Amino acid sequence: MNGDDVPLPEYDFINGATLLVDKPEGWTSFDVVNKIRYRLKHRLKVKKIKVGHAGTLDPMATGLLIICTGKATKQLHTMQGLDKTYTGTITLGATTPSYDQETAIDETFPIDHIDADLIERTRQEFIGELSQVPPMFSAIKVDGQPLYKKARKGQSVEVQPRKVVISSFDITNVDIPAVDFQVSCSKGTYIRSLANDFGKALQSGAYLSALRRTRIGSFHIENAWNLDALIEFLEMSPIKEE
Repeated sequence: MNGDDVPLPEYDFINGATLLVDKPEGWTSFDVVNKIRYRLKHRLKVKKIKVGHAGTLDPMATGLLIICTGKATKQLHTMQGLDKTYTGTITLGATTPSYDQETAIDETFPIDHIDADLIERTRQEFIGELSQVPPMFSAIKVDGQPLYKKARKGQSVEVQPRKVVISSFDITNVDIPAVDFQVSCSKGTYIRSLANDFGKALQSGAYLSALRRTRIGSFHIENAWNLDALIEFLEMSPIKEE
């Protein structure tokens, strides 16, 4: 975003600004928020400024993150409820405790019986309103503590299923064991759980091996800042100050 021939925007970060950021792999959503907050505090010469995000992305995931500053942070709760679109890859034939690549493979399964036709028939079972159990490695709190902390201690907790809506689930490429997909879904949907459930429905196992968020409501990844470019902009470009 923002090539040499595109005018740079001017933001009023104190009164409220909304930034679209393409989160890099390996960064937590909080890492991005903290980086932007740090740069803004120094650039605006203020001791504190509100910065928040709508819709957490796992560290291994990339893609669209909505960042709000100042008074615009009051709108975050409405943005968190928007539907979302993701692209990614499900790897068949194995599972992990976290349902993605954050943890090592704990079990393997046969995949010889799986073909494109079976994948297509199974895909259709995952469209509409579904009951989904969030992964143990998630930020959902039980007894005041995030599940992932309990999971890392080896504790087992019963997690209640949630109703989620998957409006579309398309398979974009099949190269077994890799299955590429695009999914649009409601707030609260865990794509890691979708991958795990998809593997079970195929009478095998599966985990999420890649994930990218491309849309949140009417906000699209094509309009997002590269994080390095945004930080450079915050350091070098004129912005409104109070």
